[in-house]
Amino acid sequence: PFAFLQKHLILIFMTQKSVRAYAPATIANVSCGFDVLGLALENLGDEVVLRLQDKSEVSITKIEGDGGKLPLDPTKNTCCVSIIEFLKKIDSKQGIAVELYKKLPLGSGMGSSASSAVAGVWAANALMNYPLRKEDLLSCVMEAERVACGTAHADNVAPSLLGGIVLIQSNQPLEAVSIPTHLHLYCSVLHPDLVVNTKDSRRVLPTEIPLQLATKQWGYIAGLVAGFLKNDMGLISRSMHDCIVEPVRAKLIPHFYAVKEAALSAGALGCSISGSGPTIFALSENRIIAERVSEKMQSVFIQHRIKSNVYTSPINQEGGKII
Repeated sequence: PFAFLQKHLILIFMTQKSVRAYAPATIANVSCGFDVLGLALENLGDEVVLRLQDKSEVSITKIEGDGGKLPLDPTKNTCCVSIIEFLKKIDSKQGIAVELYKKLPLGSGMGSSASSAVAGVWAANALMNYPLRKEDLLSCVMEAERVACGTAHADNVAPSLLGGIVLIQSNQPLEAVSIPTHLHLYCSVLHPDLVVNTKDSRRVLPTEIPLQLATKQWGYIAGLVAGFLKNDMGLISRSMHDCIVEPVRAKLIPHFYAVKEAALSAGALGCSISGSGPTIFALSENRIIAERVSEKMQSVFIQHRIKSNVYTSPINQEGGKII
């Protein structure tokens, strides 16, 4: 019965003309892991609808939720760039019409551009009857990230595509390693009504790092990965420290350290900046603690009359999916 069902599901996909897909938001860096660590969130992300079209091009027919800010030029829109790269990879001239439904705020530090790119390429892969594995699509979405921020890095796109916690061992050649853990960790995600452009937030980064500071950071990164693998909450908590990137980017986020102190006082394992900011995240060992942490974090912005949204989310283990 399973083989019969599988066969007919494949036939349905082979004859379909449109696909709707979703890709999750992400937390990049995960504190100390600048450009090499990321994790996927649940119930936050972008959606796309792709349709086959006769003309041999990728075109945008609709964008909703961006306030008119995203480019309609397919060579400058991350969703379309990933699709174009995918079609090149499979040597296809198939035309595809794209509808993009932005559910993530732009410039949020939650992998908004990556989410659109992943949703697009995963939908295209389904529309073309799955010629590639998820892992094979990473190079396509990396090019989309290059368009978004000028640098092709995978700490957002890899967890959005693959799900879970992902370590980027190398960008050239690209190698993304999933980090398994049996812990049921939850994220508190606080997004203030502010915009921090990724390109701007990268400009404030130091160009040189003292060896002593770098050694300290390497220890934190290794400890955090080991903590996930060993299911060691204490090691995770002791390793969630960023002594290089957080100190300079914190200046771009009002009251960051007050929010961080509120999160830690409420029981979070650690707290830091999500991606390039201004979103702040905290990691907790269960939902009950995470919900309390979310409330305390947002209370700081409420006190200072800064509008914000707060989410409590488990780690998404699936990544991009067909709806």
